[in-house]
Amino acid sequence: MSGNKRAGLFDLRGVLALLFGVYGFVLTVMGIATTSQEDLDRAGGINVNLWMGVGMLGAALLFALWVRWRPLTVPTEETGERAPEDA
Repeated sequence: MSGNKRAGLFDLRGVLALLFGVYGFVLTVMGIATTSQEDLDRAGGINVNLWMGVGMLGAALLFALWVRWRPLTVPTEETGERAPEDA
């Protein structure tokens, strides 16, 4: 396994994407399957579980895309390259 692949294992964005995805999936299923009219009445007519689940799935997708588009890179001493600094 190369150094860049191992460094990616410690990228917090991937962990957050996984957590948001799992919780978002659970909330979406709960919002679709188990929401009663009483629950909707208490929440002002809004299916909170469904909408929060969809929002969390969206956040998971954004984190996953961020990891894919901007992977974590660690400069090696062999090449002498420096990581670009964001200004």
